[in-house]
Amino acid sequence: MSRQSLLAAFFAVLYFVAMVAPDIYIHTTYVSPLGSALLGMLWWLPSAAIVATFAAAQLGIWHNTMFRAFFGLTLVIMFPKLLFTLLAVTMGWKVGLGAAAVLLTALLYGFIFGWRRIVVRTGTCRSRLLPDDFDGYCIVHLSDLHIGTFLRNPAFIDSLADAVNGQHPDMVVFTGDLVNVSAIELLPFRKTLSAISAPDGVYSVMGNHDYCMYAQDCTHRVHGRSITVAERDRMLLQYMEDKMGWRMLMNENVVIKRGKSSIAIVGVENIGKPPFKSFGNLAKALTGLPEGMFKILLSHDPTHWRSGVLNKTDIALTLSGHTHAGQVRLGRFSPAKWAYNEWGGSYVEGNSMLHVSPGIGGTVPFRFGAWPEINVVVLKKK
Repeated sequence: MSRQSLLAAFFAVLYFVAMVAPDIYIHTTYVSPLGSALLGMLWWLPSAAIVATFAAAQLGIWHNTMFRAFFGLTLVIMFPKLLFTLLAVTMGWKVGLGAAAVLLTALLYGFIFGWRRIVVRTGTCRSRLLPDDFDGYCIVHLSDLHIGTFLRNPAFIDSLADAVNGQHPDMVVFTGDLVNVSAIELLPFRKTLSAISAPDGVYSVMGNHDYCMYAQDCTHRVHGRSITVAERDRMLLQYMEDKMGWRMLMNENVVIKRGKSSIAIVGVENIGKPPFKSFGNLAKALTGLPEGMFKILLSHDPTHWRSGVLNKTDIALTLSGHTHAGQVRLGRFSPAKWAYNEWGGSYVEGNSMLHVSPGIGGTVPFRFGAWPEINVVVLKKK
């Protein structure tokens, strides 16, 4: 068995214990003494629903809906029960009940309001490589829209476009995961997203979801040849972004000029660590660019910065997304830090800076603390 399989098995067992142990404790301590057989059976229904939604998602039955239901039930049922049990055993049931109620309230806020609460954050990238003509250059950085999640809330995308244009950027960049599982999700929003504009253009790269590998893997005939749904959707996504006026960078670069000075925008296809596949080629994307030129790299997965950019290239600024900041953040803590060294905000080592956007959306409509974020990055001469 591979290391990845062992880790998956370990976390599956850990999840099962975290779900069942509180049920057993609460049932034995508080439900059984009531003497109601009906209440005893009803107590297990929420956990049964969690198992049922997970099984349905794995079997492909309304996959997205069932996955979201599984995630939502886990948050609002399993976590409060687990917290109650831990505190009830150590500090008494009143403390446990109070803490569980606070947690449940926060989680419900994240589901109802948090995922629609747009914030704007501004940061600065200082570099000796930046030409004087670009001092004060303004970039709006967006990431991880997962636009299929907003099919029932199109007003959010209208607000997002207005908020982006309200920053009056010189350039807008998008660092991947425009859709969840299918390019079709983009259709209702093309007009709104095409309204996002900047003097030097809108540039994007592919995220792991944009390869549409999570859709059903059947084939279609296109121009006399068989292609998979994923291949068809990738082609459609590129076509629609082009029609929106977004320039998708597929292992290539674009030079931006101001007077006699210039900087480069470099975009790679997804480069990440397993289980996400890597398609990018940074060497190809840098073709034709001289050493010492100020370069901005768009790369969806922030792990690429440490593995392939830092101390290996002269790229001054890397913009990434992917982590969503775990969609939960309390101060400087996020569960994303357990999976990623760089998970949200700016990181500087030597002459290289990485900025990781917490993103806008998610496959599940939930955010708490890690609100949907528009990032404004201002370039300054050092």
